[in-house]
Amino acid sequence: MNDIHPAGANPVFRTLGAISFSHFLNDTIQSLILASYPLFKASFDLSFTQIGLITLAFQFTSSLLQPVVGYYTDRRPQPFSLSLGMGGTLAGLLILSLANSFAWVLLAAMAIGSGSAVFHPEASRVARLASGGRFGLAQSIFQVGGKVGSAAGPLLAAWIILPYGQRSIVLFSLIALLAMIVLIGVGRWYRQRLKQPAKKAARANQPLPRARVARAVAVLLALMFSKDFYLASINSYLIFFLMRQYGFETRTAQYHLFYFLAAVAVGVLFGGPLGDRIGRKRVIWFSILGTAPFSLALPYAGPGLSVALTMLIGFILASATPSILVFAQELLPGRIGAISGLFYGLSFGLAGIGAAVLGLAADAWGIVTVYRLCSLLPLIGLLAVLLPDIRSGK
Repeated sequence: MNDIHPAGANPVFRTLGAISFSHFLNDTIQSLILASYPLFKASFDLSFTQIGLITLAFQFTSSLLQPVVGYYTDRRPQPFSLSLGMGGTLAGLLILSLANSFAWVLLAAMAIGSGSAVFHPEASRVARLASGGRFGLAQSIFQVGGKVGSAAGPLLAAWIILPYGQRSIVLFSLIALLAMIVLIGVGRWYRQRLKQPAKKAARANQPLPRARVARAVAVLLALMFSKDFYLASINSYLIFFLMRQYGFETRTAQYHLFYFLAAVAVGVLFGGPLGDRIGRKRVIWFSILGTAPFSLALPYAGPGLSVALTMLIGFILASATPSILVFAQELLPGRIGAISGLFYGLSFGLAGIGAAVLGLAADAWGIVTVYRLCSLLPLIGLLAVLLPDIRSGK
């Protein structure tokens, strides 16, 4: 399917709102896995390595499937695959609520990861089709739903799952069911959109020479590694870091994770429109490298300052997320599904690998040492200087 400009001069906010809301529901469910780690750690006497393997099972399943789904749907768009994928997530929740061993928890995580793999590439394509040409804004609206959902997960875990136990997870299958209903409506809009005559993308969006495109994509992938590996250290282990370093209770630590994830959501919301206005390269440069001073200070800060630092890190680092994806889409027009699947899949995969590696390191050297090592990762953001300026062709 060729890259096309959306019909009409303005974004289709109704569709963008629906896809963002679905992303909110999808990522609320995903974040429940992360926020429920203390429960499963206690119930099944898990090590940090096993905690990392749960994240790996979820993220790696999703990362492997997303590029495949995106590549296929570039050629054969599947408007109702969005709802179908959410059905896999629903199945995973039911398994997780009944799991009686570590193996069943892994299976549930893989089912939820598979559902996410189907959702993200096609949802990202819908966001671009509904953008009215304001691609950064559309990606921000789409992605902020997911980030708000990620922030909501720890709160729901603190309010429902921790007090009422593992069986209460079954209640969240209703969220997946609601998402399936919303996505059926999105699928109908998508199907009608595909029937409209396609307009070729503007000349400004044509790719650079192949060698420069390859180099730019490699740089973007390196920046994704820096961002997602570091985010994995916070998403998976911030709760344990705060409990170990400052003696926080589990619920208090979960609230701190919520503050971080809320800051991530705000950063995503601002980053896309800012990239439309001042250029995506500038946003990426500021976001990735601008995180470094705060990440370097985090392992040595006190309990009060650490909250402020994690919020600043979340806001600044996440602002690059829409720009990285749209930058990659503009490098390879006509491959929206494959690029979205690759970058979302890579994001999930790096987070999963990062969680597993960091779990091993935490068991061996302690969680505080892990945070000190991870604080260096944002320095990889220096590679942003190698990105081309697509607007000027330089």
